[in-house]
Amino acid sequence: MSKIYDLIILGAGPAGITAAVYAARKKLDFLLITLDIGGQAALSGYIKNYTGYQFISGPELALKFQEHMNSFAIEIKMPERVKEIKQENNLIKTITEKETYGSKTLIVATGKRSRELNVEGEKEFKNKGVTYCATCDGPIFKEKNVAIIGGGNSGLDAALQMMKISPKVYLINATAQLTGDEVMIEKVKEADNVEIWNNSQVKKIYGNVFVRGIEIDKEGKLYNFNVEGIFVEIGLIPSSEFANCLKQNQWKEILIDCYNKTSIEGIFAAGDVTNVPEKQIIIACGEGSKSCLSAFKYLSTRKF
Repeated sequence: MSKIYDLIILGAGPAGITAAVYAARKKLDFLLITLDIGGQAALSGYIKNYTGYQFISGPELALKFQEHMNSFAIEIKMPERVKEIKQENNLIKTITEKETYGSKTLIVATGKRSRELNVEGEKEFKNKGVTYCATCDGPIFKEKNVAIIGGGNSGLDAALQMMKISPKVYLINATAQLTGDEVMIEKVKEADNVEIWNNSQVKKIYGNVFVRGIEIDKEGKLYNFNVEGIFVEIGLIPSSEFANCLKQNQWKEILIDCYNKTSIEGIFAAGDVTNVPEKQIIIACGEGSKSCLSAFKYLSTRKF
């Protein structure tokens, strides 16, 4: 570790990219470390609530973010996974699988990742019929029967995509009722090729080389469906395991105040990895800008 940056940003989803754009405009000497570009935004289907776009897909919006970021000369390390962060001697160390970096401030914007079912067959058939992104992998299962696990907006979004290209869609929901937006629920219920199974739990996934079926438990009775694709859409978990030095809530979200400050001075956090009440792309962008402005103010008022 030879160079000390003004700022290091972890993650390049909506929050991280926005923070990077602000940091570039503030002429900070900074580094962006990330596994990918776009985060969960790139995996979203149809977006109709991002100001300025009446309709845009997740991948298209993520590309717009990337194009904006690429208009600046930003130093990026990708793909690179962060293993640990810690504060030492008034500076912050970011330890990755490849190197250790030093900075005066840090913004954690690593977002969330897909939650797994943890049932028999899931790991065996991952990428062999089991997937966590209908937007990414949906077209692969055209003309094939599929099951979607989840009754929230993610599950409904997947159902809306797959019901247009699959002859049969089974929507498996663990709770008594679907819990997403009413407009989405109505559209799914109106579809002739979608079967909704509430109060149902996945017991196992089976097949040969690829997925051939799924077994569910509905109120004590077992049912089997012949499907070739299974989309797991049961929510997200924060990518915060490397940040145990920071105070977190029971869901492992990093606790921040209204200035995006964490429990350690000089470390800020933004977006879905934090306890911000709503997980929305537009909110993550706003949080990313706030975190950078707070980091800039911190740098401007201290001597290093």
